[in-house]
Amino acid sequence: MFNLDEIYTVSDFLSLCNQTIEDNIPSCWMQGEISNLARPASGHWYFSLKDKKTQVRCALFRLNQRNIKFNPENGLEVLVRASPTLYTARGDFQLIIQHVEPVGIGNLNLAFEQLKNKLSEEGLFDSTHKKTLPTVVNTIGVISSSTGAVIQDIIKVLHKRYPFAEILLFDTQVQGVGSAYKISQALQAADDSNRCDVLILARGGGSLEDLWSFNEESLARIIFNVKTPIISGVGHETDTTIADFVADVRAPTPSAAAMIATPDRLELLSHLVKLSDQLQRYTIQNHQHKQVHLDQLRLRIPSPDKTVYYLSQQLDYLTHRLTSNVSLSVNHYESRLETLFAILKQHSPKEHIQHSMALNKLSMNQLNQQINRMMDHHTSVLLLLNDRLIKVSQQIINHYQNILANHANALGHLSPLSTLSRGYSITTTAEDKVLTSVSNINTNHTITTQLVDGIIHSKVEKIDKK
Repeated sequence: MFNLDEIYTVSDFLSLCNQTIEDNIPSCWMQGEISNLARPASGHWYFSLKDKKTQVRCALFRLNQRNIKFNPENGLEVLVRASPTLYTARGDFQLIIQHVEPVGIGNLNLAFEQLKNKLSEEGLFDSTHKKTLPTVVNTIGVISSSTGAVIQDIIKVLHKRYPFAEILLFDTQVQGVGSAYKISQALQAADDSNRCDVLILARGGGSLEDLWSFNEESLARIIFNVKTPIISGVGHETDTTIADFVADVRAPTPSAAAMIATPDRLELLSHLVKLSDQLQRYTIQNHQHKQVHLDQLRLRIPSPDKTVYYLSQQLDYLTHRLTSNVSLSVNHYESRLETLFAILKQHSPKEHIQHSMALNKLSMNQLNQQINRMMDHHTSVLLLLNDRLIKVSQQIINHYQNILANHANALGHLSPLSTLSRGYSITTTAEDKVLTSVSNINTNHTITTQLVDGIIHSKVEKIDKK
């Protein structure tokens, strides 16, 4: 026999087991390989931690993922701190992961390599996407902290090397929680302003943790998409960030970034002196060439007095020729005009006009006669066709009248009115339904009876069933 108090429900038993496990087994560190990794929409991670002999289920909830920078993958050897528990809904033993880090390599180093490989495969580091730095720089945008020494170093370098450029500082937080988002905002604002010829993303040196804002994927994609050429000057020469790979040019230090962004003032002055010398030599040579050409033109210009005498003589000659030609032309056209007047008198148009009028009158009479004959002919044809149309139409009407009469007789035989004329009637209910049985009507209902010569409206007082 057994004691009823010793019988547990499944839920109670599993709760007892879970409490026993959580009270007696402390949190501990374990090393193993990740397998069966799942990332549902809830944001929690579920996987199995295994070694060569066995495996255990694990759950890493979203709130415990804050300090994990790398991307867990199947087959990755990790070191975890976990608390054992029993998932009572299924009776499964599992580990609640509190912290996880890769074995043999740091958390941030692995995350750095994973993101670097991912962006490299997407082509964000390809040289084909790199923008060329401008040769003429009027405005330089600096994305950095206003309280750090970096901006002062950049200002000193630019004032000494290239004091002609305007410096616009887009102040931002460069370290700590949320700094990557703030750097992205400042960088986007600098690009959207359309005021800068080149941008410098700058920060002083530090540890990998200090520089981690410049290794965030969101910032890398902003750098890749900006339209303004950008120089990355983050950390010391030995420091390398994802921003260095995505930027158009990487500088070993912020000061070096300022030097890369601008030409040297002394080099510009030297180049300007060379250009000035070349311009002066070209001006002298051009002046000498133009002077020689001017002397040649002077030799080709004749004396003004000779030109006036020559033109006066030409004018007298042309005046004489013009007077002679005008006289000859006038005499010629006077003679021709007299000849044409004599010919015109011989060919008077009066008789020609009278003959043409007679011909037109004769043609008009012939045309009227022809029109009258055609009208008479077509009138006769029209009358004949009209008579034929009337006869044919009457025949068609008579034919269809006979057919209509036959159909009317046939409909008369089928019409219920003929049945009513023999003493029958049609009774309908108030809903206009034909009453075919006493079971379809009740007392006090109104019925309508149609006879051949009228309609009777009645109220049912009594119903006798067969």
